[in-house]
Amino acid sequence: MSSNQRIGNIFLDEKTVVRRAAHVEHERKVAVYDLLEDNYFQPACCHDGPFNLHLSIEENRLIFDIRTEQDATLDRFFLPLKSFRKIVKDYFLVCESYFEAIKTAPPSRIEALDMGRRGLHNEGSDFLRNRLDGKIEIDKPTSRRLFTLICVLHIKA
Repeated sequence: MSSNQRIGNIFLDEKTVVRRAAHVEHERKVAVYDLLEDNYFQPACCHDGPFNLHLSIEENRLIFDIRTEQDATLDRFFLPLKSFRKIVKDYFLVCESYFEAIKTAPPSRIEALDMGRRGLHNEGSDFLRNRLDGKIEIDKPTSRRLFTLICVLHIKA
């Protein structure tokens, strides 16, 4: 893998976000940090990276805006947000139960919820990779981190 086949910087559309819970903001920061430390990202449009990736949601569409490091547009495409809604909703429900359980539930309940949370996260990242097929080639860790960021974009205060 070439060091050019990667995301060099990532930008999330923050104009619709009012305020996030502390644990959500922590997950966003960790996902961005991990993504920038190690990722594989190869758009079908071009081979000369690293790339700036702008992720946003507009008019019920998830927008991937791929740019050069100097911010010149290389490719821009949309994925219907509706196709992500069920997996994101299920993931949020399990996360909510998990964060509530860690306050008072027995370890076996917390572990079961955590396994469910990780399973849904894997399912979401696999779904993302399938939706990006033919547009962007990414590895599993990159898809997991991008799925986290897509979930963050879904949160509206």
